[in-house]
Amino acid sequence: MSAPVAGDSGQPEPRAEPVAARFAAGDRIRVKDDWPERRGPCHIRTPHYLRGREGTVQAVLGAFPNPEDLAFARPAPLRVLYHVLFDQPPIWHEGTEGDTVLVEIFEHWLEPAATPAKEAA
Repeated sequence: MSAPVAGDSGQPEPRAEPVAARFAAGDRIRVKDDWPERRGPCHIRTPHYLRGREGTVQAVLGAFPNPEDLAFARPAPLRVLYHVLFDQPPIWHEGTEGDTVLVEIFEHWLEPAATPAKEAA
């Protein structure tokens, strides 16, 4: 049985594949503060307003071909995709406590959040 075909491209639609995820639901992460636009032509799928921000993994969505490579017809390795939740007020300086933003972000844009130092008891 063949995979479904997307439109007229003849390419199979991306499907979740079993791959080991680095993060799990509940993990605190930080979006890498990287600006690959300075390196030359690229297609970035991570919102610039989230770079350097900390959030919480809500769900592991599976692994999909990297859209940053697909945009240039390059071989696209599978990358794990996550739902990550961010507090809204620090991002846009508006909203109230409890307002959030849920974003899909690929694993290669994430790193563990800094662990705050524990206060002496």
